[in-house]
Amino acid sequence: MMENERIRIYPASQEQMEKFIASETDEELKKAYSEMLEGCLAHPGEWDWYAMWMIEKPDGAHIGDLCFKGIEAGRNPEIGYGILEEYREQGFATEAVKLALKWSFRHPGIKAVEAEADPDNAASQRVLMKCGFRPNGEIGEEGPRYIVYGGNEMNA
Repeated sequence: MMENERIRIYPASQEQMEKFIASETDEELKKAYSEMLEGCLAHPGEWDWYAMWMIEKPDGAHIGDLCFKGIEAGRNPEIGYGILEEYREQGFATEAVKLALKWSFRHPGIKAVEAEADPDNAASQRVLMKCGFRPNGEIGEEGPRYIVYGGNEMNA
């Protein structure tokens, strides 16, 4: 678990992920959460790199989630995140990403983390920039790709 004064983030358990999958009404999110759980079960020794990470306020209120999209030799991990609508534009995504970066760069061999942001999602792009990410000139499935190098991330 990683935390600051306003939030804590931690990898979900199998039970937590199964509950989210069962309760999710958005088919795209249901598919994404299911793929995360499949990755966790296929790579139990690297659970945290495949799991959905819970983003909570200190009182336990769930405000969003993030994930690393697995870990592969020779590739930078990719981060994704989302904040529930009623908690957006309050800095929670930036804080969560900073905590997740701090966690990831503690692992030997992790030199950089990547992300994608929809070209129309200015808020997500601002989160990435505040966390030290910079465009890398590539376009991914979701839009422009960004990268941050260990030691360059902003401190939480």
